[in-house]
Amino acid sequence: MHTRSTLKAALLCLVLLAPVAARGQDSVSVSRRLSSRVAAERRGAAEELARLAAVEHRRLVEGYRVQEKDAAVKNALDWALYRMGKSESLFELVRTLDSKKHAEQTVGYLKQLETPAPLYVFLDRVNGNTQIRLLEVLAAVGDRDTLERIKPFTQSLDPGIADAAKFAEREIGIRLEESPRPEPRRERRTGQDEDPPAND
Repeated sequence: MHTRSTLKAALLCLVLLAPVAARGQDSVSVSRRLSSRVAAERRGAAEELARLAAVEHRRLVEGYRVQEKDAAVKNALDWALYRMGKSESLFELVRTLDSKKHAEQTVGYLKQLETPAPLYVFLDRVNGNTQIRLLEVLAAVGDRDTLERIKPFTQSLDPGIADAAKFAEREIGIRLEESPRPEPRRERRTGQDEDPPAND
């Protein structure tokens, strides 16, 4: 009887741990592609590791980031490192928003942020091109707090910045209107608790 219960417990552990083990094996095979001679494969591997947030490969990714020559792959590696918990990699990502060649790539990554808060610190410290790109990202990920943060930019003398801020304001407003708000619960009163009918 004891053996049977032990076997059941072991099987349960295997069932529960199988997805974790599969994810670990998957991330190992993905990480091997970081050494590919083909830049597109290296970039794809970095993006997949970012999606998996495979923290166990952070040291490896840091090593590849140091020796990487291709700018697009570097960008993908920075995104992977940020997703793995290296917050300073966000500075590198924001820096590329001023690049005509790689800004769209970075915008795509930043639109995956779970919260807009990490981007607020950059808004007043970057040039106009980067502000416009940040506002584009905030249009996609911003929340109620973002509206106050971007309000001053709607009055910018630079029409590009003002337009981007107004667009972000509209997009966030639409999203907030569409998101369901919990309605206050009203207690139902029955029997003796009901108000008596008014007398004429």
